[in-house]
Amino acid sequence: MTLLLDTSTLRRQDRSEAFFAAMMSASVPSRVEHEDPQGDVYARMDFWQLGAPDLFRNEGSGIRLVRTPKHVRIGAPERLALAVQVIGTGMFSQAGVDQRVHTGELMLVDLTAPYEFAWRGQGASQAFQIDYRDLGLSVETVRAAAQRLPRSPLYELVLHHLTVLATVSDSLHDTRAAVMLGSATTQLVRALLTSAAEDDNDQHLAMADVLFARITWYARQHLADPDLGPARIAAHHNISLRYLYKLFAKHQLSFEQWLISERLERARRDLAAPANRNRSIAAIAAQWGFLDPGHFARRFRRAHGMTPQEWRELHRGPVHRT
Repeated sequence: MTLLLDTSTLRRQDRSEAFFAAMMSASVPSRVEHEDPQGDVYARMDFWQLGAPDLFRNEGSGIRLVRTPKHVRIGAPERLALAVQVIGTGMFSQAGVDQRVHTGELMLVDLTAPYEFAWRGQGASQAFQIDYRDLGLSVETVRAAAQRLPRSPLYELVLHHLTVLATVSDSLHDTRAAVMLGSATTQLVRALLTSAAEDDNDQHLAMADVLFARITWYARQHLADPDLGPARIAAHHNISLRYLYKLFAKHQLSFEQWLISERLERARRDLAAPANRNRSIAAIAAQWGFLDPGHFARRFRRAHGMTPQEWRELHRGPVHRT
């Protein structure tokens, strides 16, 4: 997590300017109006980078954000935001539609177009922001979904996911898992929007992508299990082996090769870790499903261009003698 702003550390007369600067750094250009600009303006803004997408939380006194056509013409990344109203009630207007967003409800903001958003008193909103190019949906699909989010069978799932996302992201700061979490969240958002837009073909594709993300997440959590294989994974997700292989083929992957690559990566990291200096290569290989040391060595060399022993020596570092 990155703390963008905490007005409790600033002089009262400096808070409005600091709020504007922090808001512009985290989102797109807009006009900021405070409910009581001469009173006690207060806010806290937190930011999490999850690979390409990000998560932004703003909590504070009453505000009104206005993104005008002029702001749109200034230019900004083509993004959208799916936000949860965490505290208070938000008033959101876009494309001629007014929406009252109560605590615990979702709001979809097309950041490529003008909009207004406000709350009175204390409020908080938490937004998952993503580029259109990474979402893989047209602007038309997104705008069609905007007013129909609660109709989607995925609404409650995505709402809960985004609500707890900040807490989970805190424990994954600057890790590979944080990037994976951002990718998985993107797939969930894509499935929500396509299902809400009622495009049967896109909905089918999006659900397949969500299932693929669930399967790869599950497999990565159980890579050390000796019985992890296609039959177990297919049974756990209530799909056939044929469909499991089809999902991976859709991503130009072989399931078996993907699983071996993931296990090789875990072994590679363990071999380089100082904490594993006294563990044998065979023990590390066995932990990640390679029971034959010779087979492991051949696979490792084919993947990384050196033997496991050479890799370990490369990362062993100097030995300090006393």
